Amino acid sequence: MDQTKQEDYGYGLFPERKARKFESFRLNLKCQGMLQIAMDTSPHAKLLFQAMKGSGCPVSKDRHFSCEDCDGTVSGGFDAAVSQIVLCQNNIHQQSHMNRVVTHELIHAFDHCRAHVDWFDNFRHLACSEIRAASLSGDCSFSSEAARLNFGLKQHHQECVRGRALRSILAVRKIDTAEAEKIVDEVFDTCFNDHAPFGRIPHGAKDAKFAHRHYENRDRYYANL
Repeated sequence: MDQTKQEDYGYGLFPERKARKFESFRLNLKCQGMLQIAMDTSPHAKLLFQAMKGSGCPVSKDRHFSCEDCDGTVSGGFDAAVSQIVLCQNNIHQQSHMNRVVTHELIHAFDHCRAHVDWFDNFRHLACSEIRAASLSGDCSFSSEAARLNFGLKQHHQECVRGRALRSILAVRKIDTAEAEKIVDEVFDTCFNDHAPFGRIPHGAKDAKFAHRHYENRDRYYANL
C-alpha cells in the first residue's frame, strides 16, 4: 500500500460530504430543531398548516421539508416538482429568520395547493405568489426592515413587497429586469390584496395570533351550521 497517499475512506467520490460532512451534520441538526420550534410556536406557520390541511394538502415535517446547504444568496425555496420546502441550513442562523422562511415557503405551498400555480411557464403566477409571500410572511414587517436599516413612510410595505418579489423572480428565472418589473406591476394590486388564509396582512406576531384564532373560530362556526 502506498503510504504517501492520504486515505479518504471513499469520500472523494462524494465531494460535498468530504469537505463539509461534520459541519453539515451539525447545521442539519440545528436546522431541524429550529424548524420544529417554528412549527410548534409560530402563529403564522400554525395557521398555514391548518389551512393546508383544510385545503386537502396536509403538511408532514419529514415529507415536505428538507434542510440543505444552499448558495449564499438564498434562505429557502419551494420545489414545486416534488412539493417540498428547502430550508438553507447554512444561511439560517436565528429562530426569527427560520420562522419567516418557513412562513414564506408555506405560502408558496398553500398557493400550489389551492390555485394550481404554473410555476415554470407562467411568470405572472410566480410573481403573484412571490408578492403574497413577501407581504404575508413578515419579510417586510417593520422589525425586519429596521434590521436591514431600511426605513420609509408612505407605502413602505408595498414598495418592500414589490422589491422583494422582483428580486425573487430574477433569482430563479432568466428574464429581463424590465420585463419582470412589468409583470410584477400587472399583477401587484390583485395579489397584494389577496390575504388568504390570514384574512389580513399580519404585520407582527400579535396580528398573526389574531388571524390564527379567527381562522380556528371560523372552522368551529362552519362546523355548527
